[in-house]
Amino acid sequence: MKISFKSHLDKLVAGSLIVLMGIMVVNVTWQVVSRYVFQNPSSFTDELARYMLIWLGMLGAAYVAGQDQHLAIDILPQKLFGKARAKLMILIYSLVLLFAVLVMVLGGSNLVYITYILGQKSATLQLPLAYVYSIIPISGLLVAYYQIYQLKAQTLLLKAH
Repeated sequence: MKISFKSHLDKLVAGSLIVLMGIMVVNVTWQVVSRYVFQNPSSFTDELARYMLIWLGMLGAAYVAGQDQHLAIDILPQKLFGKARAKLMILIYSLVLLFAVLVMVLGGSNLVYITYILGQKSATLQLPLAYVYSIIPISGLLVAYYQIYQLKAQTLLLKAH
């Protein structure tokens, strides 16, 4: 059986989310232990947890978009069937694709570029903020790919009817 590119991508993103979550748990645990057990709070853990939460949120949103499990108001799609439903889903996937490309990929890339050029760094870790913000266009590319995948599936479904 041939495994698709989407399956590989899904596994890569899911694995990345698992690793990020694991590191975040260790980081927050260390923050609690250093604060309450050693009475000497770690200086970097709060900032690292904040940035990892950004990465988890953005990458997680891209992953659930790829699984077609994202939060949505689905009253209308549930009431439609056949060609009408396929056409509505094509419209929805197209709008999400447009948002992902314009806002996340182009806007996010612009944010990363400006932050990089200005040399902004985080207060404690001295990490370039461009690295933190780079997840926005990365997630945008993932969402765009997943929406194109869904568009192709809906187009084939529309042609079948």
